[in-house]
Amino acid sequence: MRSRELGQATGRASSPFGRGEDGEGMSQLERTRVERLLFVGRRSKAACVILGIGALMVILYSSVFKLLMVHEAVDHSWATAVYWTITTMSTLGYGDITFTTDPGRLFSLCVLLSGVVYMLVLLPFFVIQYVVTPWLDRRRAARTPRKVPATLRDHVLLVGSDAVTQAFAARAERSQVAAVVILEDPALAGELHDQGRQVIVGPLDSAMTYRNAGASRARLVISTLSDTANTNVAFTVRQAAAQVPVAVTASKPVSVDVLDLAGADHVLELGAVLGREMASRVLGSTGRFHAIGSFGSTLIAEAAARGTSLVGLTLGEALPLLRSRVRILAIMRKGRLRAMTPDLRITDGTVLVLAGQAADLAQYDEQFQSAEISEEPVVILGGGRVGRSASRALSDEGIPNTIVEMLPGRVENSYSVLEGTASYAMVAGDAADQRVLRRAGLENASAVLVTPRDDDLNVYLTLFCRRLRPELQVVSRATYERNVATLYRAGADSVLSYATTGATDLWNHAGLSHRVLVAEGNELFLVPRPASLVRRSVRDDEVRRRTGCHIVAVLDEEGTLGYDTESIPSAPGQLLLLGDRHAERRFRQVYLGRRRLRR
Repeated sequence: MRSRELGQATGRASSPFGRGEDGEGMSQLERTRVERLLFVGRRSKAACVILGIGALMVILYSSVFKLLMVHEAVDHSWATAVYWTITTMSTLGYGDITFTTDPGRLFSLCVLLSGVVYMLVLLPFFVIQYVVTPWLDRRRAARTPRKVPATLRDHVLLVGSDAVTQAFAARAERSQVAAVVILEDPALAGELHDQGRQVIVGPLDSAMTYRNAGASRARLVISTLSDTANTNVAFTVRQAAAQVPVAVTASKPVSVDVLDLAGADHVLELGAVLGREMASRVLGSTGRFHAIGSFGSTLIAEAAARGTSLVGLTLGEALPLLRSRVRILAIMRKGRLRAMTPDLRITDGTVLVLAGQAADLAQYDEQFQSAEISEEPVVILGGGRVGRSASRALSDEGIPNTIVEMLPGRVENSYSVLEGTASYAMVAGDAADQRVLRRAGLENASAVLVTPRDDDLNVYLTLFCRRLRPELQVVSRATYERNVATLYRAGADSVLSYATTGATDLWNHAGLSHRVLVAEGNELFLVPRPASLVRRSVRDDEVRRRTGCHIVAVLDEEGTLGYDTESIPSAPGQLLLLGDRHAERRFRQVYLGRRRLRR
């Protein structure tokens, strides 16, 4: 019966739907069952082999012992032979039975040495690997909770553990928002529990798991598994809590409608979103702005200084030239914030972070956008979901682009099933081959987008492109937040991570505190207005020196963004800050005492 079940499980494991960028994987429950069955099979086989070797050695040595003792004219029973064999193999050696001839003594040495190997190496290995370790794992799993406290409310449930949920959980911890991770694997749950994460264990396809997690009292349920697993999770959550909002990720556009039917309130096509965000980070040569978010009716936008009359001016010289009510919130170079001092020089690589109404930003475009300069081509490395989405976004803006993809037909086959295919050029080959990049037009390109999902490969490609063309604009993708700094060191001008983009979108959907991702590692976010900062200048450099955060605007009680306010008023409201996660943590510690975010 077990062999049949194991065969069926391994048959599912070898299905063609491996967990890839464009494929779906088996559920966590199926993987756990397969691993458990395979482990039981390995343990049973190892036990039979090791115990069989021991029994064979005892029988063989006892037989030889009797023969040698007969040669010495001494007769012993089989019980005595087994007794002598075991005491010699275990190195006890009582000395009550000994050989008097050289062949017998040599045989004793052979039994002694082989016994040391068996009893001190093979047998302990079996006991530790297949008895002690599983017992410790069960003890560790037993410590992992199966149910959240009944008093827990307004928490966020994270189904599974991947780059997105890890980034979300870390952000929730910094903001003191309760986030509970639901896992099927007790070992992984135990590891996260030991790290201080709030975790519960249970089958993801059981409504009882979500009842135990307090889904009916939760603020939001987030699932970032495969499309098929997310469908099952959405159905199951709806069975346990009909009213709780459910947000899921989708790998394929065709899965969006299915997930909507399953009960998901928010479906995030993260690959497509990341591709569009990367395309928007390309520094064009016309100076036009592109919106990256909003706070109420106020748009937050980025605009490259390259190709505008602002290049070469200091910030103090540029501000009087603005004819619109647009406010410059921050200045960045290579993804890093620069201090907003009057003598700061605006260069070709400067990116302005702007705030204003739609009409104000349009007036900014009229003042600085050059109609005589056309956009130069962009090379996209990787034809996956992110690369194809970036290509469509660039094509919609009239920017010519070329996709470099190693797998023949991958891009064409993907576009053929979509309505309104993008205009692009395609070059098949290895992006790490200089000849392939030359065919793709890298020498004449204004920028390159590095879009594969492998962070190691992206670091290599970023460094490779930077060495080929030092002046090239390089926008790279990172799957994990921890590789962002490495990509910047490799030469990327801008980095966007799969984890941060997804966590920011889901965070905003949860209604915890609206955030706008400016560049990887730097976000615009709201905090309660500290009393200690009242009447301070918005440009007060002390806050930046103490925490690393930049105060960029003030919000009143109605939530209106006063981006033209120069000082912090005493009336209740919020501050709009710009900084990375470390700066945010320091600001909360220094000025807010790590107070919880307001809803």
